[in-house]
Amino acid sequence: MSDDEEGYTGTAELVFDTETVPVEVELRGFFQPIDGRYHWYGRVAANDQVSALVEAGARAALLRTPTGEARGTLTDPDPWRRYRVDGISTPPFQVG
Repeated sequence: MSDDEEGYTGTAELVFDTETVPVEVELRGFFQPIDGRYHWYGRVAANDQVSALVEAGARAALLRTPTGEARGTLTDPDPWRRYRVDGISTPPFQVG
């Protein structure tokens, strides 16, 4: 992680409408001066329940960590079934 990036690795919850799924995440983020917004992103560890929900059409979720929460979008599973999650907002982890 560079000096300009901040992040969080650990437990979290993904909230899809009425379903809450406990997950493990690795997140990073940075302030983008070009658009003046904070961009955060990362991967959700392989999880059968997350895979089933995303494959059924759920893409938006609230990502909650012990220090914050933010709305994000799940896309692009990698070969290990870890979904990418990202958002442009106050991040779901403590910054600074």
